[in-house]
Amino acid sequence: RGASTSRLQAGAAAAGAAATAVAGFRVVSALLFRDPQVSLLASQVPAENVPFAVPLGSRTRYVGTGYLADLAATLGGEYTADVADIGIVASLDELAGPGFDPRTADPLVREFYEHTTRFTLDILPEWRLWVRPGYLLYLTLLARPLGQASVPMNQRAAQRGVRSRIDTVTGAPDAPDAPAVIRGWIRSYADTGDPIYVGIYTTYRHEGRGYVSVGFPLPQASFTATLEPRARPGGGLILDSRGGTVQSGHYLTYIDPATAGLTVLAVHGFAERLDVYTGDDGELRAEHAFAVFGIPFLVLHYRIHRKPGR
Repeated sequence: RGASTSRLQAGAAAAGAAATAVAGFRVVSALLFRDPQVSLLASQVPAENVPFAVPLGSRTRYVGTGYLADLAATLGGEYTADVADIGIVASLDELAGPGFDPRTADPLVREFYEHTTRFTLDILPEWRLWVRPGYLLYLTLLARPLGQASVPMNQRAAQRGVRSRIDTVTGAPDAPDAPAVIRGWIRSYADTGDPIYVGIYTTYRHEGRGYVSVGFPLPQASFTATLEPRARPGGGLILDSRGGTVQSGHYLTYIDPATAGLTVLAVHGFAERLDVYTGDDGELRAEHAFAVFGIPFLVLHYRIHRKPGR
């Protein structure tokens, strides 16, 4: 009985925190913008009705680098840690559509997406000065206690080194709507193992176009970035949340623990764009840009190297 009460209290606290964050976001956006920056898309619907939202949350108040192992135990699937040669997508061909022909992609770009664990990533964060005090507060009060979305604050933090791995869950009988292989890209600081972020990578197709959906698990919830692919000159790939279709965007999803029904909010005020390409020196580069309310606040610059021996 005591354990049940604790779980209910934890769920109530998580739901309360999510509701407070959304309410604050809506108040600010209502004061500053004519168009709503958050809107309700669905309430208590099955996962197949909202393919752009990744319906995988955390059943505890902490996500952390062990999330995939906990997910496998919850869903009854087989957990494999640190898979040796796997990508964040099974095949780049899944992203084919009017704006992107995978056959034109640089072979190195294709290899990175289909065999991500063959590479290491160096991160250089470029924050706008105005957002740093608020982000420091967010790190202290939310990201670190959650074990999720702790992007390096500066170059000094990034120089601690980043460990990147992909864990998988397969054969999950309690998740019939999930992909055959659930891929979790986990990045953590090399010196301490503290999580930077845990992202669940999926792809799906809608009306002849492929999309990448990245779900960031939260307590009884998930924040999803659904990105539309677009070709970049020179064989690169752009993934953009502000695409030309209604599928792309950011979505906050509450997962009812009793019914598994999803309540989905579209977060219109948030935007991101990932630009992956081969540099003049033949090595992979990427810029990952973020904006809120149309105001840029962060760019993550990546240098992507093939691991020694490859």
